[in-house]
Amino acid sequence: MKEIIAIIRPNKLDIVKSALEEIKCHGITVTEVKGRGRQLGITESYRGSDYRIDLLPKTRLEIIVQDVDVESVVDTIVKTAQTGDIGDGKIFISSVEDVVRIRTGERGEKAV
Repeated sequence: MKEIIAIIRPNKLDIVKSALEEIKCHGITVTEVKGRGRQLGITESYRGSDYRIDLLPKTRLEIIVQDVDVESVVDTIVKTAQTGDIGDGKIFISSVEDVVRIRTGERGEKAV
């Protein structure tokens, strides 16, 4: 099993979520976060004064999938979240040792 963590633009959440549902990926945790990458934030002007916003709002998706589903989930996120501009986000993929469904006590891939 793998954990996929995707950091995306907040305005892309609905389209990414819909696309994941189309490929039968239903389990997802969504968190509103702030962060920055290589662009180190943005500079805005307000009434003639410049100010820097160095932590931008982002959306964090956490998804646990079976190994065979990793590529389709990652491809779906990339295709739907990508704008081609700096700040589109990142996807991190990690191994998951075990999963336990609290309601039934099921473990492993049955719990996903």
